[in-house]
Amino acid sequence: MSTEHDGRSRAPRTPPGHGMQAQPPPDQDRPPLDTDTEWQAWTPGRYQLAEGLRLHDDIMVFVDLLRGALYRCPDRAGKTAERLLRLDVPLGAVAPLAGSPGDWIVAAGPGIALALRGRSLEWLARPEESAAAPMRMNDAACDPAGRFWVTSMARTGTGAVGSLYRVDPDRRVHRVLPGLTVPNGPAFSARGNLMYLADSAERIIRRFTVDPDTGTLGAHETFARLAPTEGRPDGMIVDNAGHLWVALWGGAEVRRYAPDGSVSARLRLPTPNPSSVAFGHGRMYVSTARHRLECPDPLAGAVLTCRTPWSAPAAQTFRPESAQHSA
Repeated sequence: MSTEHDGRSRAPRTPPGHGMQAQPPPDQDRPPLDTDTEWQAWTPGRYQLAEGLRLHDDIMVFVDLLRGALYRCPDRAGKTAERLLRLDVPLGAVAPLAGSPGDWIVAAGPGIALALRGRSLEWLARPEESAAAPMRMNDAACDPAGRFWVTSMARTGTGAVGSLYRVDPDRRVHRVLPGLTVPNGPAFSARGNLMYLADSAERIIRRFTVDPDTGTLGAHETFARLAPTEGRPDGMIVDNAGHLWVALWGGAEVRRYAPDGSVSARLRLPTPNPSSVAFGHGRMYVSTARHRLECPDPLAGAVLTCRTPWSAPAAQTFRPESAQHSA
Protein backbone atom coordinates (compact mmCIF):
# COMPACT_ATOMS: atom_id res chain seq x y z
CA MET A 1 0.00 0.00 0.00
CA SER A 2 1.38 3.41 -0.91
CA THR A 3 0.89 6.75 0.79
CA GLU A 4 0.27 9.92 -1.22
CA HIS A 5 -0.28 12.47 1.56
CA ASP A 6 2.41 14.79 2.88
CA GLY A 7 2.55 13.39 6.40
CA ARG A 8 0.19 15.84 8.06
CA SER A 9 -1.80 14.32 10.89
CA ARG A 10 -5.06 16.04 10.11
CA ALA A 11 -7.26 16.62 7.09
CA PRO A 12 -6.23 19.73 5.14
CA ARG A 13 -7.87 22.99 6.10
CA THR A 14 -9.05 25.49 3.55
CA PRO A 15 -6.62 28.43 3.43
CA PRO A 16 -8.07 31.85 4.30
CA GLY A 17 -9.79 33.33 1.30
CA HIS A 18 -9.85 30.05 -0.63
CA GLY A 19 -13.18 28.44 -1.46
CA MET A 20 -16.54 29.42 -0.14
CA GLN A 21 -16.07 28.63 3.58
CA ALA A 22 -19.82 28.13 3.67
CA GLN A 23 -21.70 28.75 6.87
CA PRO A 24 -25.32 27.75 7.50
CA PRO A 25 -27.41 30.58 6.04
CA PRO A 26 -30.28 32.05 8.03
CA ASP A 27 -33.42 29.93 7.99
CA GLN A 28 -35.26 32.52 5.92
CA ASP A 29 -32.74 31.98 3.09
CA ARG A 30 -33.53 28.27 2.87
CA PRO A 31 -36.44 26.43 1.31
CA PRO A 32 -39.01 25.33 3.88
CA LEU A 33 -38.68 21.86 5.34
CA ASP A 34 -41.00 19.54 3.41
CA THR A 35 -42.99 17.70 6.06
CA ASP A 36 -45.62 16.36 3.66
CA THR A 37 -43.54 13.68 1.95
CA GLU A 38 -45.26 10.30 2.17
CA TRP A 39 -42.54 7.92 3.31
CA GLN A 40 -43.06 4.19 3.09
CA ALA A 41 -41.13 1.44 4.85
CA TRP A 42 -39.87 -0.56 1.86
CA THR A 43 -38.39 -3.33 4.02
CA PRO A 44 -40.30 -5.13 6.78
CA GLY A 45 -36.98 -5.70 8.57
CA ARG A 46 -35.42 -3.16 10.90
CA TYR A 47 -31.62 -3.02 10.72
CA GLN A 48 -29.16 -1.93 13.37
CA LEU A 49 -27.17 0.31 11.03
CA ALA A 50 -28.49 0.22 7.47
CA GLU A 51 -26.03 2.10 5.25
CA GLY A 52 -24.48 2.31 1.83
CA LEU A 53 -27.53 2.36 -0.45
CA ARG A 54 -26.40 1.90 -4.07
CA LEU A 55 -28.23 1.20 -7.34
CA HIS A 56 -26.32 -1.38 -9.40
CA ASP A 57 -27.71 -2.97 -12.59
CA ASP A 58 -31.21 -1.85 -11.62
CA ILE A 59 -30.82 -3.51 -8.20
CA MET A 60 -30.77 -1.48 -4.99
CA VAL A 61 -28.40 -2.84 -2.35
CA PHE A 62 -27.50 -1.77 1.18
CA VAL A 63 -25.48 -3.05 4.13
CA ASP A 64 -26.24 -3.64 7.79
CA LEU A 65 -22.83 -2.30 8.68
CA LEU A 66 -22.05 -3.59 12.14
CA ARG A 67 -23.50 -7.02 11.36
CA GLY A 68 -21.41 -7.44 8.21
CA ALA A 69 -24.35 -8.14 5.91
CA LEU A 70 -25.19 -7.05 2.35
CA TYR A 71 -28.83 -7.01 1.25
CA ARG A 72 -30.78 -6.56 -1.95
CA CYS A 73 -33.86 -4.38 -1.62
CA PRO A 74 -37.11 -6.10 -2.62
CA ASP A 75 -38.83 -5.12 -5.85
CA ARG A 76 -41.92 -4.04 -3.95
CA ALA A 77 -42.73 -2.82 -0.46
CA GLY A 78 -43.28 -5.38 2.25
CA LYS A 79 -41.12 -8.15 0.81
CA THR A 80 -38.14 -9.34 2.82
CA ALA A 81 -34.76 -8.06 1.66
CA GLU A 82 -32.52 -10.81 0.25
CA ARG A 83 -29.22 -11.28 1.99
CA LEU A 84 -26.42 -11.49 -0.59
CA LEU A 85 -23.36 -11.62 1.63
CA ARG A 86 -22.48 -12.14 5.28
CA LEU A 87 -19.03 -11.42 6.72
CA ASP A 88 -17.62 -11.86 10.21
CA VAL A 89 -16.37 -8.24 10.22
CA PRO A 90 -18.22 -4.91 9.82
CA LEU A 91 -19.15 -4.18 6.21
CA GLY A 92 -19.12 -0.49 5.32
CA ALA A 93 -19.99 -0.47 1.62
CA VAL A 94 -19.57 -2.43 -1.61
CA ALA A 95 -19.26 -2.05 -5.36
CA PRO A 96 -19.69 -4.81 -7.94
CA LEU A 97 -16.77 -6.00 -10.03
CA ALA A 98 -17.25 -5.06 -13.67
CA GLY A 99 -17.87 -8.08 -15.87
CA SER A 100 -18.17 -10.44 -12.91
CA PRO A 101 -21.81 -10.66 -11.76
CA GLY A 102 -22.22 -11.58 -8.10
CA ASP A 103 -18.68 -10.57 -7.13
CA TRP A 104 -17.92 -7.47 -5.06
CA ILE A 105 -15.15 -5.25 -3.83
CA VAL A 106 -15.87 -4.50 -0.17
CA ALA A 107 -14.81 -2.03 2.49
CA ALA A 108 -14.79 -4.38 5.45
CA GLY A 109 -13.17 -4.74 8.83
CA PRO A 110 -9.69 -3.18 8.73
CA GLY A 111 -9.32 -3.08 4.96
CA ILE A 112 -10.41 -3.68 1.38
CA ALA A 113 -11.09 -7.10 -0.13
CA LEU A 114 -12.65 -8.91 -3.05
CA ALA A 115 -15.69 -11.03 -2.13
CA LEU A 116 -15.80 -13.64 -4.88
CA ARG A 117 -18.47 -16.32 -5.14
CA GLY A 118 -17.48 -19.55 -3.41
CA ARG A 119 -14.23 -18.17 -2.04
CA SER A 120 -12.90 -16.63 1.14
CA LEU A 121 -12.24 -12.91 1.16
CA GLU A 122 -9.28 -11.96 -1.02
CA TRP A 123 -7.68 -9.07 0.84
CA LEU A 124 -6.13 -6.31 -1.26
CA ALA A 125 -4.89 -4.46 1.81
CA ARG A 126 -5.63 -4.23 5.54
CA PRO A 127 -4.16 -0.80 6.28
CA GLU A 128 -5.90 -0.36 9.63
CA GLU A 129 -5.11 -3.81 11.03
CA SER A 130 -2.08 -2.68 13.04
CA ALA A 131 -3.41 0.75 14.06
CA ALA A 132 -2.91 1.82 17.66
CA ALA A 133 -6.68 2.09 18.21
CA PRO A 134 -9.31 -0.40 16.99
CA MET A 135 -10.35 0.75 13.51
CA ARG A 136 -12.82 -0.19 10.78
CA MET A 137 -13.68 0.86 7.27
CA ASN A 138 -16.77 3.06 7.08
CA ASP A 139 -18.05 4.26 3.69
CA ALA A 140 -16.96 3.75 0.09
CA ALA A 141 -17.86 4.46 -3.53
CA CYS A 142 -16.42 4.14 -7.03
CA ASP A 143 -15.64 7.16 -9.18
CA PRO A 144 -16.59 7.28 -12.89
CA ALA A 145 -13.16 5.87 -13.83
CA GLY A 146 -13.85 2.73 -11.81
CA ARG A 147 -11.54 3.43 -8.87
CA PHE A 148 -12.82 2.42 -5.40
CA TRP A 149 -12.54 5.08 -2.67
CA VAL A 150 -12.80 3.97 0.96
CA THR A 151 -12.89 5.75 4.31
CA SER A 152 -11.79 4.50 7.72
CA MET A 153 -12.47 5.54 11.30
CA ALA A 154 -11.88 4.53 14.90
CA ARG A 155 -14.49 2.09 16.16
CA THR A 156 -15.24 4.56 18.96
CA GLY A 157 -15.94 7.33 16.45
CA THR A 158 -13.45 9.62 18.19
CA GLY A 159 -10.06 10.99 17.27
CA ALA A 160 -8.83 12.23 13.89
CA VAL A 161 -7.23 8.88 13.08
CA GLY A 162 -9.28 7.91 10.01
CA SER A 163 -8.21 8.14 6.39
CA LEU A 164 -9.41 8.17 2.81
CA TYR A 165 -8.00 5.42 0.59
CA ARG A 166 -8.10 4.91 -3.17
CA VAL A 167 -7.99 1.52 -4.88
CA ASP A 168 -6.73 1.84 -8.45
CA PRO A 169 -7.55 -0.57 -11.31
CA ASP A 170 -4.20 -2.32 -10.71
CA ARG A 171 -5.60 -3.15 -7.22
CA ARG A 172 -2.97 -1.12 -5.44
CA VAL A 173 -4.28 0.74 -2.38
CA HIS A 174 -3.16 4.31 -1.65
CA ARG A 175 -3.78 6.40 1.46
CA VAL A 176 -4.63 9.81 -0.01
CA LEU A 177 -5.98 11.77 2.96
CA PRO A 178 -5.32 11.23 6.69
CA GLY A 179 -6.61 13.08 9.75
CA LEU A 180 -10.34 12.29 9.45
CA THR A 181 -12.66 11.40 12.32
CA VAL A 182 -15.93 9.97 10.93
CA PRO A 183 -15.57 10.32 7.14
CA ASN A 184 -18.59 9.62 4.95
CA GLY A 185 -18.98 9.57 1.19
CA PRO A 186 -17.26 10.14 -1.03
CA ALA A 187 -19.62 11.25 -3.78
CA PHE A 188 -18.46 12.22 -7.27
CA SER A 189 -19.65 14.51 -10.02
CA ALA A 190 -20.63 12.92 -13.32
CA ARG A 191 -17.29 13.83 -14.93
CA GLY A 192 -15.34 12.61 -11.93
CA ASN A 193 -13.54 15.93 -11.53
CA LEU A 194 -15.19 16.83 -8.20
CA MET A 195 -15.40 14.79 -5.00
CA TYR A 196 -17.51 15.55 -1.94
CA LEU A 197 -16.35 14.15 1.39
CA ALA A 198 -18.07 14.61 4.75
CA ASP A 199 -16.60 14.37 8.21
CA SER A 200 -19.65 13.68 10.33
CA ALA A 201 -17.86 14.43 13.60
CA GLU A 202 -16.92 17.90 12.39
CA ARG A 203 -20.34 18.49 10.74
CA ILE A 204 -18.55 19.53 7.57
CA ILE A 205 -18.61 18.66 3.86
CA ARG A 206 -15.53 19.41 1.79
CA ARG A 207 -15.32 19.54 -1.98
CA PHE A 208 -12.12 18.49 -3.74
CA THR A 209 -11.01 18.76 -7.32
CA VAL A 210 -9.88 15.42 -8.75
CA ASP A 211 -7.78 14.56 -11.77
CA PRO A 212 -10.16 12.15 -13.57
CA ASP A 213 -7.27 10.39 -15.29
CA THR A 214 -5.08 9.68 -12.25
CA GLY A 215 -7.39 10.10 -9.24
CA THR A 216 -5.03 12.66 -7.70
CA LEU A 217 -6.76 15.08 -5.33
CA GLY A 218 -6.29 18.79 -5.97
CA ALA A 219 -7.58 21.94 -4.32
CA HIS A 220 -10.37 21.72 -1.76
CA GLU A 221 -12.88 24.01 -0.13
CA THR A 222 -15.46 23.92 2.63
CA PHE A 223 -18.69 23.23 0.79
CA ALA A 224 -21.09 23.16 3.76
CA ARG A 225 -20.86 23.37 7.53
CA LEU A 226 -23.80 22.31 9.69
CA ALA A 227 -24.93 23.73 13.01
CA PRO A 228 -25.28 21.33 15.96
CA THR A 229 -29.08 21.49 15.69
CA GLU A 230 -29.03 20.28 12.07
CA GLY A 231 -27.54 16.84 12.56
CA ARG A 232 -24.39 15.38 11.00
CA PRO A 233 -23.71 14.82 7.28
CA ASP A 234 -23.68 11.11 6.48
CA GLY A 235 -24.16 9.27 3.16
CA MET A 236 -24.27 11.36 -0.03
CA ILE A 237 -25.03 11.18 -3.74
CA VAL A 238 -24.80 13.63 -6.65
CA ASP A 239 -28.01 13.72 -8.69
CA ASN A 240 -28.47 14.13 -12.45
CA ALA A 241 -28.63 17.92 -12.09
CA GLY A 242 -25.29 18.04 -10.28
CA HIS A 243 -26.82 18.75 -6.87
CA LEU A 244 -25.60 16.95 -3.76
CA TRP A 245 -28.05 15.00 -1.58
CA VAL A 246 -26.99 14.38 2.02
CA ALA A 247 -28.56 12.25 4.76
CA LEU A 248 -28.43 14.21 8.03
CA TRP A 249 -27.80 11.74 10.87
CA GLY A 250 -29.58 12.95 14.00
CA GLY A 251 -31.39 15.62 11.99
CA ALA A 252 -34.27 13.50 10.61
CA GLU A 253 -33.71 15.12 7.22
CA VAL A 254 -32.31 14.61 3.73
CA ARG A 255 -31.03 17.79 2.16
CA ARG A 256 -30.20 18.85 -1.40
CA TYR A 257 -27.36 21.31 -2.00
CA ALA A 258 -26.88 23.24 -5.22
CA PRO A 259 -23.34 23.41 -6.66
CA ASP A 260 -22.87 26.87 -5.09
CA GLY A 261 -23.51 25.43 -1.61
CA SER A 262 -27.02 26.82 -1.19
CA VAL A 263 -29.78 24.51 0.03
CA SER A 264 -32.28 23.73 -2.72
CA ALA A 265 -34.55 21.17 -0.98
CA ARG A 266 -35.17 19.72 2.49
CA LEU A 267 -37.23 16.62 3.22
CA ARG A 268 -38.31 15.67 6.73
CA LEU A 269 -38.06 12.02 7.76
CA PRO A 270 -40.16 10.18 10.38
CA THR A 271 -37.07 8.78 12.18
CA PRO A 272 -33.98 10.65 13.40
CA ASN A 273 -31.01 8.78 11.92
CA PRO A 274 -30.97 8.65 8.10
CA SER A 275 -27.63 7.29 6.92
CA SER A 276 -27.58 7.18 3.11
CA VAL A 277 -29.68 8.18 0.12
CA ALA A 278 -30.07 6.78 -3.41
CA PHE A 279 -32.45 7.00 -6.37
CA GLY A 280 -34.00 4.38 -8.62
CA HIS A 281 -37.28 3.24 -10.15
CA GLY A 282 -38.83 6.71 -9.74
CA ARG A 283 -38.18 6.63 -6.00
CA MET A 284 -35.83 8.06 -3.43
CA TYR A 285 -34.46 5.45 -1.02
CA VAL A 286 -33.17 6.40 2.43
CA SER A 287 -31.51 3.97 4.83
CA THR A 288 -31.98 4.55 8.55
CA ALA A 289 -30.61 3.13 11.79
CA ARG A 290 -31.57 1.99 15.26
CA HIS A 291 -27.95 2.42 16.33
CA ARG A 292 -27.50 4.62 19.42
CA LEU A 293 -31.24 5.16 19.90
CA GLU A 294 -32.30 4.33 23.46
CA CYS A 295 -35.93 3.95 22.42
CA PRO A 296 -36.07 3.29 18.65
CA ASP A 297 -39.24 4.44 16.94
CA PRO A 298 -41.17 1.95 14.75
CA LEU A 299 -39.44 3.09 11.53
CA ALA A 300 -35.88 3.29 12.87
CA GLY A 301 -33.70 0.85 10.94
CA ALA A 302 -36.02 0.59 7.92
CA VAL A 303 -35.19 1.43 4.33
CA LEU A 304 -37.68 4.18 3.52
CA THR A 305 -38.86 5.30 0.09
CA CYS A 306 -40.97 8.01 -1.47
CA ARG A 307 -41.99 8.97 -4.98
CA THR A 308 -39.68 11.67 -6.34
CA PRO A 309 -39.16 13.85 -9.44
CA TRP A 310 -35.38 13.69 -8.91
CA SER A 311 -33.00 11.04 -10.19
CA ALA A 312 -29.33 10.13 -10.02
CA PRO A 313 -26.94 7.94 -12.00
CA ALA A 314 -26.51 4.33 -10.97
CA ALA A 315 -23.45 3.64 -8.85
CA GLN A 316 -20.20 2.91 -10.64
CA THR A 317 -18.48 -0.49 -10.73
CA PHE A 318 -14.90 -1.31 -9.77
CA ARG A 319 -13.03 -1.94 -13.01
CA PRO A 320 -9.78 -3.83 -12.41
CA GLU A 321 -7.24 -4.01 -15.20
CA SER A 322 -7.58 -7.79 -15.50
CA ALA A 323 -10.85 -9.72 -15.49
CA GLN A 324 -8.99 -12.71 -14.00
CA HIS A 325 -8.99 -12.78 -10.21
CA SER A 326 -6.18 -14.53 -8.41
CA ALA A 327 -7.00 -17.55 -6.31
